[in-house]
Amino acid sequence: MLLVDDERRLTDVLVSGLANEGFAVDVAHDGRDGLWLAGENDYDVIVLDVMLPRLSGYAVCRELRAARNWTPILMLTAKDGVHDEAEALDTGADDYLSKPFSYVVLLARLRALVRRGGPARPVSIAVGDLTLDPAGLRCRRGEVEIALTPKEFAVLHGLARRAGEVVSKRELLAQAWDFAYDGDPNIVEVYVSALRRKIDAPFGRSSLVTVRGAGYRLEATS
Repeated sequence: MLLVDDERRLTDVLVSGLANEGFAVDVAHDGRDGLWLAGENDYDVIVLDVMLPRLSGYAVCRELRAARNWTPILMLTAKDGVHDEAEALDTGADDYLSKPFSYVVLLARLRALVRRGGPARPVSIAVGDLTLDPAGLRCRRGEVEIALTPKEFAVLHGLARRAGEVVSKRELLAQAWDFAYDGDPNIVEVYVSALRRKIDAPFGRSSLVTVRGAGYRLEATS
């Protein structure tokens, strides 16, 4: 997800909490940077403050919709008047939450927006008999539920969205960690190995394939 807010203390708290819930969060502290990130990356949801430096949240939302970017947007603002809410929705936002807000309510609304998704996003992703539910962070092989950590699910989700294609470590890092991650890229190998032990080995499958020097590919198997 993309979080665009200039209150750094708030963004630090939200990033920490949302990461524990399985979200990989990119952060921008002004409207121009937020608009650029939203145009350069494929997000499941955007949280957008209204009162931003350089470009307001309303303007960012309006420009994204004009560019036919239909990523779900939650407006987050200190304003709480009905006219402000109406303006947010009229510019193309999908939901609206006033500060101060309940973190539990924010999380529930984010889950609902991810579940609803943009026009082209399915509620679930199926790769052969492997099915992922992004909103519920649930995975199953056939009728068997597979318990994954939030980070394992994020890596698998990145592969499932491009099933049959080779996905590089760099792309998986951007999907499952964040845009600015500068740690060891080999961390991806650790999670891929863990996924193989959970989604393949118990079922006698080899759906998660290493393409040497290029990345990984998730294939439909039976």
